Amino acid sequence: MKRNMIIFASILVVLVVVLAFVVNYQNTQKTEGNPYGKEDLEQSTIDQLDNPNYQNQILPGELAEEVASGDPITVYFYDPECVHCQNTTPVLVPVAQDLGIDMKKLNLREFQSEWNNYQIDSTPTLIHFENGEEQARIVGERSESAFKSFFESEVLSSE
Repeated sequence: MKRNMIIFASILVVLVVVLAFVVNYQNTQKTEGNPYGKEDLEQSTIDQLDNPNYQNQILPGELAEEVASGDPITVYFYDPECVHCQNTTPVLVPVAQDLGIDMKKLNLREFQSEWNNYQIDSTPTLIHFENGEEQARIVGERSESAFKSFFESEVLSSE
């Protein structure tokens, strides 16, 4: 009986090790050439890499340059583990696309310092910058019509 338990435990350990190896290998394959410029990504970010709603990422350095240039830019600050972001993204992204807005996305889970750099208190947060300064901000989970109004009054009216 004791021998059977040892065999069972050994098989279980081998299965766990094999499973861990397979998951790690799959994650390595998924993260190769990712838009974050990092090798070590959070699992929640890895899970979104192929999702079309999470394309058009901007890196912190690129965002700082873009804001400093004075050119208009609209940025969606989100956290892939935020429930409100998970609900907002599928509403917000199509609205931006339908209106022809090149909305950049910044993943705050991967770039934690950006919370302070842009005074983000909670996610989701959408900010429009122009002339090197923040021009408008909308925070929280909102309706499609609220985002459309924001884009029309704050982003499109300045173009």
